[in-house]
Amino acid sequence: MQGKVEKYILDELEKSKGLLFALIDPLDYETPEDAVRTARNADEADADVLLIGGSTGVQGEVLDSVAKEIKKEVSKPVVLFPGNIGTLTQYADAVYFMSMLNSRNTYWVSEAQALAAPVVRHYGIEPLPVAYVVVDPGGTVGWVGDAKRIPRSKPKIAAAFAMAAEYMGFRFFVTDAGSNPETGHIPLEMVKAVGSATTIPYIAAGGIRSPEEAKSVIRAGADIIQVGTAFEKEGSVSKIKDMVKAVRDGAKSR
Repeated sequence: MQGKVEKYILDELEKSKGLLFALIDPLDYETPEDAVRTARNADEADADVLLIGGSTGVQGEVLDSVAKEIKKEVSKPVVLFPGNIGTLTQYADAVYFMSMLNSRNTYWVSEAQALAAPVVRHYGIEPLPVAYVVVDPGGTVGWVGDAKRIPRSKPKIAAAFAMAAEYMGFRFFVTDAGSNPETGHIPLEMVKAVGSATTIPYIAAGGIRSPEEAKSVIRAGADIIQVGTAFEKEGSVSKIKDMVKAVRDGAKSR
């Protein structure tokens, strides 16, 4: 059944054609207050969703306190981007209920999800059915998730995973090159191949650092971009507004 957050995302996609999700990893900021400030700025700049999470360590007291404060400060949905079963808090609206389809370890494909499901239900947060694949270089998430990473030169493999995800019933698909990859965001040829292969919303994550890159990734075929590191380095309202505008412009020029 479609929940409130999923409906919001789909409605915003219908209206704007391209969305920006701002990812806040509290452990990558000097203080929790800095993380909350960036989330507040992202909300003011009209980012569409505020994500909280990271590949390691975002759980317990720090997650509860940051999520609670962000929730107080923003009008947009607060969604968890989990690095493991501990990245759950009652103070969020929803969670990427995420399966890493190209992990070699079944824990990341289905076992972690089975362990987390009772907690998600107990907290009453909305599960968003997300299929997730890691593309080279993969960064920390590729190492933690024991991913059989998709080569950057093989867009057809990513497209096949996107089709499989849709056929298996997932309602969102994510490609992630890892946090701040030296090689940059996923190649536009791969973005185009994935965007053409599936009708479910496609989220491109990892290495999108500038408005120009955001525009090109959306124009190539992504429905949503997910940005984290760029906003840690410069999370002002004006910087995020520029990125949001680039996303909207990219969607218009498709």
